[in-house]
Amino acid sequence: MTSGPMLKPGTEWDTVYARCRDTAPEAFGPDGPLNRWGGAWRAGGTLRPSFSPVDGGELAGLPMLDAATAEEAVRAAADDHRAWARTPLSDRRARVDAALDAWAAHRETLALALVWEIGKPWRLALQDVDRAIEGARWYGERMEAMLEDRAPLPGPVSNIASWNYPMSVLAHAMAVQALAGNAAIAKTPTDGGLVCLTLAVALAAREGLPFTLVSGGGRDLSPALVRGREIGCVSFVGGRDAGGQVATAVADLGRRHILEQEGLNCWGVWEYGDWDTLSGQIRKTFDYAKQRCTAYPRFVVQRSLFDRFLEAYLPAARAVRFGHPLAVDRPGDDLPELDFGPLIGAAKAKELADQVDDAVAGGAVPLYRGGLDDALLLPGQDADAYMAPVALLEPPRSSPLFHAEPFGPVDTVVLVDTEAELLAALNASNGSLVATLSCDDPEAAERISAQVRAFKVGVNRPRSRGDRDELFGGWGESWRGAFVGGDLLVRAVTRGPDGERLPGNFPDYTLRPDGRG
Repeated sequence: MTSGPMLKPGTEWDTVYARCRDTAPEAFGPDGPLNRWGGAWRAGGTLRPSFSPVDGGELAGLPMLDAATAEEAVRAAADDHRAWARTPLSDRRARVDAALDAWAAHRETLALALVWEIGKPWRLALQDVDRAIEGARWYGERMEAMLEDRAPLPGPVSNIASWNYPMSVLAHAMAVQALAGNAAIAKTPTDGGLVCLTLAVALAAREGLPFTLVSGGGRDLSPALVRGREIGCVSFVGGRDAGGQVATAVADLGRRHILEQEGLNCWGVWEYGDWDTLSGQIRKTFDYAKQRCTAYPRFVVQRSLFDRFLEAYLPAARAVRFGHPLAVDRPGDDLPELDFGPLIGAAKAKELADQVDDAVAGGAVPLYRGGLDDALLLPGQDADAYMAPVALLEPPRSSPLFHAEPFGPVDTVVLVDTEAELLAALNASNGSLVATLSCDDPEAAERISAQVRAFKVGVNRPRSRGDRDELFGGWGESWRGAFVGGDLLVRAVTRGPDGERLPGNFPDYTLRPDGRG
C-alpha cells in the first residue's frame, strides 16, 4: 500500500541525466553539459543554476558564454558552413537520416529530459520528439526537388528559439537547414531544454552534421548570433519584446530573417449552436497549459449566446487533468494521461496568479477557478510552478490579460453584440498567428474570417502551426520576415535566382492565396 501517488521508478532526474551522459559522454563534463563549436565539445562559461518546474529540484547548470566566446563560436560555424555547403546532397541526406535514426533510438530519453526540464506531460514530450524526426524525414524525401536551382546561404543559420518546443521546432529546423546545405547554430533557451538539446546535438554531431550549440544571455550572445557578419539567416521564435529587438538589429543588414512572435489568438463564437463539439474543442485548447504560440486564450462570444457557451465551457474546464507528469499510483502503472503539467517555472505561475487577482480587482468576473486540490501531485512535493485553469469574463483594458498572450491556463471571455465589435475584439493584438470562428452561417463565417488579422483562420475547427507543406507565418506584429512551410521553408534558408523576393511579412509585400508573392 502507498500513501499517495509516487514517482514512477526509472524516471528520476538523476537516472535520466545519467542516461543522457552515458549515451553521449563527450557532450557532458563533470560540471554539466558543454557548449559545442568548431567540431568539439568545450568546457567553459559561467554556470547558471537551473531548476525543474516539475518539483523545483535542481537540474544541470547552463554554461553561459560571454560575447567574445560567442563570436569565436560563430566564426567556427562559418568555417563549418563553407565545408558543408560543398557536401553533395546525397551525403547530407544520409548523415541527416543517420542522426534521425539516433534520435528515434533514444526518443524516450529525449522525452524524459523534456518532462523534467520544461514540464511536458509524457504524451506531449514524446510527440515533440516524434514530430522532429518525422518532419525532418519528410523534408529529406523531397529535398532534391525543393533545392532545384537553389544554393546554400553564404553563412550559417542562427537559431534563437523559445523553450517550449526544443525538438519539433528547434532541432527540426536545424535538420532541415542542414539538408539544405547550411551549418546551423542554436542558442540554448535559458528557461529549459538544455540537456535534451545537448543530447540531440551530440547524436547529430556524431553523424557529421555541422551543428553549433551555445548557451548564454541574449544581451551577451546577440551581437554574434544576430548581427555577426558571418550569419546567413536569423531564425527566431519568441515574444514580441525580444523579437522586436532582433527585428531592429537585422533591419539594416539586408539579412534573411524568420521571426515568429506572439499574438493573442482568439476564438469567436457567433450565430452558433453545436455546443457538444465546441466543448470538446475547448478541452483540447488546454494542452500543455496553453504554453504554445498557437494556443487560444481568448474567447469572443456573442452576448445572446453566452449562457449556452458557458454550459459548454465549464464542463470542458472541469475535465482538464493536470499535475506531476511522472506520478503513478503503483510502480508498474503507465505514466498519466494529462492535459498539462507545471508552467515553465514558479515565477511564471506567480505572475499569472497576480495578473488574475489584479484583473478581478479591476472588475473582471471569475467564471471558473480550479485549484491545486484537483492536480495529480506527489505527497509533499514543491508545487509552486503549478496553476489550475482559470476563466475570467471581461478583463479590464488595463490588464495584461486583455491585450497580451498569457502563456498559461488562463482564459478570458469578451462579450460582443455586433459583427463590428466581434472583429474589433478578434483583432485586439495587431496580428496573430491563428484564429477560429465557430459559426453556423457559411456566408457570415466567410465574411467575418476574411477580416480577421490572423494568418490562419479556422471555421468551426481550430487552426494550428502545421508543418511540412502547410504554409505558416503571421500578420502584423506576430511575424517578421520570410514565411515557412514546405518549399517555402527551404527557400527561406537558401539562395535562388538574382532578384528573388521571398514570400513573407515584409513592407509593401502582398501574399497571394497560393502562398506566392
